[in-house]
Amino acid sequence: MTYGPKETYEPITVDVEVVNDHGLHARPAHQVVVLANHFTSAIRVIKDDLEVDAKSIMSLMMLAAEKGTVLTLRAEGTDSKEAIEALSDLFRRGFGE
Repeated sequence: MTYGPKETYEPITVDVEVVNDHGLHARPAHQVVVLANHFTSAIRVIKDDLEVDAKSIMSLMMLAAEKGTVLTLRAEGTDSKEAIEALSDLFRRGFGE
């Protein structure tokens, strides 16, 4: 059996600020997870030296991201552009709070 070359995708990154008053607490973290799971791309959220899976609520809660925290979103995969746009918009809107 012969396998072709594995497709690789350049990661797309963007910085976002946590703008809602209560930071990235359980409800906004859940919104991130639900939205991230709509995409097939691998999506990571980075704060300082800590990098976590955007599809895991427990991982996101470990970031303890308060209002004003700047996070980096990184997506890699076939729909990474769409994922970054959607997640950036969610952060920009302050999770509807």
